[in-house]
Amino acid sequence: MTTKNDVLYISHGGGPMPLLGDPGHQDMVDQLTGLAHQLPRPSAILVISAHWEEALPTITSGANPGLIYDYYGFPPEAYRIEYPCPGEPELAKQVFQALEEAGLPARLDEQRGFDHGLFVPLKLMYPKADIPCIQLSLVNSLDASLHLAIGRALQAIDYDNLMVIGSGFSFHNMRAFFTASTPEIQVRNRAFEEWLKQTCADEEMDESERERRLIHWGEAPHARFCHPREEHLLPLHVCYGLANKPSDAHSSVTILGKESGFFYWKAG
Repeated sequence: MTTKNDVLYISHGGGPMPLLGDPGHQDMVDQLTGLAHQLPRPSAILVISAHWEEALPTITSGANPGLIYDYYGFPPEAYRIEYPCPGEPELAKQVFQALEEAGLPARLDEQRGFDHGLFVPLKLMYPKADIPCIQLSLVNSLDASLHLAIGRALQAIDYDNLMVIGSGFSFHNMRAFFTASTPEIQVRNRAFEEWLKQTCADEEMDESERERRLIHWGEAPHARFCHPREEHLLPLHVCYGLANKPSDAHSSVTILGKESGFFYWKAG
């Protein structure tokens, strides 16, 4: 099967730290800036951010959304970051209709701005902020099957040269980021990353098995250590639901001393 859109799942790092010169994010910064040069330039971008949860799938539909500095305890420059990209109300309506037609009640939100799950990685990838963007929320039940279904519904979108980005973090144990990186932590981190890579990239795996593994991701090695709460993993479920095939490329990225993953599904 082919997908009409380029689909990318990224590990977006810790808050605004990638934009503040933090050395623990340099590998991620290099990966994102490199991807922007390697991939076809999109005409619009749809971001599923780990930092927005609603009772129903909700889509930003304003023409010029502001920014939400949804992080705490950083220096003043973290709250002066700008990313004045336009919204794309027509694309938002298409996403809304695709979800509704799939039997997934949804909502448009003209007032909400963009959180750092969008503006941090996109400021690295497309710093001119000249590509229209919209955001799609997670659903606060955090149900894996539902987020796969949301991705499948997005297959109905007919928008030329759209890029879909799942902005999460394949390792998201906040306590582990700020404690000594013991051999035990490294083993747990790498075991889950290997499971995730096999699940998303193994070309020999049947799609029904791939879906089963993603639904029951909690059975993976050290799953709940790597994701005490799964909101940073679920953008990947939306990406796979949309692509419905093994990923075309995987990159392993070191962020804050932990192994994390990027996955890419090519359009066409």
